[in-house]
Amino acid sequence: MDPLSVFLSADQDSKTAVIDAASSAALSDSGTLGDSTLAGNDYSRGSFEEFQAAVTTFQSNSIKFEIALPENKPGVQTQTKQDQENSGENLQSPPKHNKSKPSAAPASMSTEAEAGARTFCGQIIEPGRFEQVNHFYPRVLNAQIHPLVSSFFELGNERIIARYVHLRPMVDQDKLRELLSYRPKYFAWAGSDLFNVTTDTGQHQMIIVETNSCPSGQKSMPLLQDTDECGGYRVVLRSAFDGLLKDTECEGELAVIYDKNHMEASGYAAALAEESGEHVWLVEFHDADADPPVRWVNRVMQVRDADESWHSIRACFRYITQRPWGRIPINTRTRVLNPVVACLAGGRNKMMAARAYELLNAELQPYNLGVRVPLTIYNVARDEVPAWIKSMGGHAVIKNPYSNAGQGVWTITGPSDLERFMSLDHHYDKFIVQSLVGNASWSSTTQDGCFYHVGTVPNKNNNIFVSDLRMMIAAAGDGFCPVSIYARRARNPLVRRLEDDPKYTSWGMLGTNLSVKNQDGSWSTESQRLVLMDRKDFNQLGIGIDDLIDGYIQTVLSVIAIDKMCQRLVGNGKFDCDLFRALNPDEALIREIQL
Repeated sequence: MDPLSVFLSADQDSKTAVIDAASSAALSDSGTLGDSTLAGNDYSRGSFEEFQAAVTTFQSNSIKFEIALPENKPGVQTQTKQDQENSGENLQSPPKHNKSKPSAAPASMSTEAEAGARTFCGQIIEPGRFEQVNHFYPRVLNAQIHPLVSSFFELGNERIIARYVHLRPMVDQDKLRELLSYRPKYFAWAGSDLFNVTTDTGQHQMIIVETNSCPSGQKSMPLLQDTDECGGYRVVLRSAFDGLLKDTECEGELAVIYDKNHMEASGYAAALAEESGEHVWLVEFHDADADPPVRWVNRVMQVRDADESWHSIRACFRYITQRPWGRIPINTRTRVLNPVVACLAGGRNKMMAARAYELLNAELQPYNLGVRVPLTIYNVARDEVPAWIKSMGGHAVIKNPYSNAGQGVWTITGPSDLERFMSLDHHYDKFIVQSLVGNASWSSTTQDGCFYHVGTVPNKNNNIFVSDLRMMIAAAGDGFCPVSIYARRARNPLVRRLEDDPKYTSWGMLGTNLSVKNQDGSWSTESQRLVLMDRKDFNQLGIGIDDLIDGYIQTVLSVIAIDKMCQRLVGNGKFDCDLFRALNPDEALIREIQL
């Protein structure tokens, strides 16, 4: 067949790679890639890592792909619209709602814009389908865990307590043991983003940036034991999800629903099929779906298959990240991990998270424990933002409280940054203003002093980069345990003074999130900034085991704070709308919530 450029949906947060199909593999009429060996070919665009990720995912499951039409690229012929129509199938479409039997293969991720015009259906994942190449980044498959990170995971909570209290003798040891043994009622699986910071007096510590109720991280974590191919996927299911399976309220099957990060969502589905010994429905479910593949009947989730039949679900693993409260009711008979109240109480709501941290810190003050966060001002109206920025010395961060993946965050380091923010149209009525963690000469000034980034170990050019640490944890009957860790660095090096290099923006120096939302609503991933916990990458971070312990404790405390907020909001079994409105008076948000 004539050469053409093919985008393979590797679906590592919708990451794509481009290859020359004619020089690398045969393309069958059905839209599947042949068995030809792909390594060693000339990849016209994209890094080898991106291409390899696409190929390994594609080879295993014959996933649908998208055709990219290059603009008059010499020597490359493109498939015309008429060719696509004659093929009998639009190759840009993922599996649709049709009369064929449900496929056992995971679907490629679509964009939000496309989702509104398409109809999706659930796909069956059978036991025995877990393949590491589908659910880990290629570089992770060949990575060796760093000995220091491995030793941290082997410590156990008792030794963690002993070490933490040894370095902080004012901390109440019995209270810390009680907290690490805490059994969450609503928020049993989470991940926190942490900054490694210091103060102008040299106090070095980990602080919480935000806590996430649908955290990524499994695909980026090298295996602790080579014999356990499911890695952290299995840990989460055996701890946080196992309790749901033992306490279901209705009959039905199992499901994983997701709106991004197909690599990990399908990994949880495959691991859940392994653990349960039964098939699992994998369902792509977007906020903009015109004909959603998920519905609720008498508070029981049902998913649709390709034959237009609906299947009741008794327990569901949720990887829905974008405004989940508009698609999933708060009160359900189907057991959901995590329930939507965990998002509203702080897992997807930075406003309520700030409230939750304040309440827990007041409770833990006598024990010399607490959640450490930058100075946070919540429920800030748009017109009040400039005054708060001024109070922090002209340097601050403005956040949309309900966004994630690095979206809805504005770093303010000068008047022009503030003017750009004020000129935008905003969907929500309230914002968060936080003190800026930058370099020593351009961080926010507050009553408590200022935090600034420790950053990475200088590279060969003496450049230091901002990095953050993602700590994923889960809770079982005996308390919390760490599940996975990875780190991310910013695009540009941290400058000593803002005027030192005008071509670097503050977000380029401070923004660490790897997810990038494209103009068409799709997501891509800048995996070149991913820092693994392996022998090669970990030493770049300049952190030790005590920093990992500190980050773990901070993550546990933040999760407990949000879980206790959940219990306040659902104190009598029903969501307390009046209390929520009093704590989070944002009518635009309240109108979206599906009770």
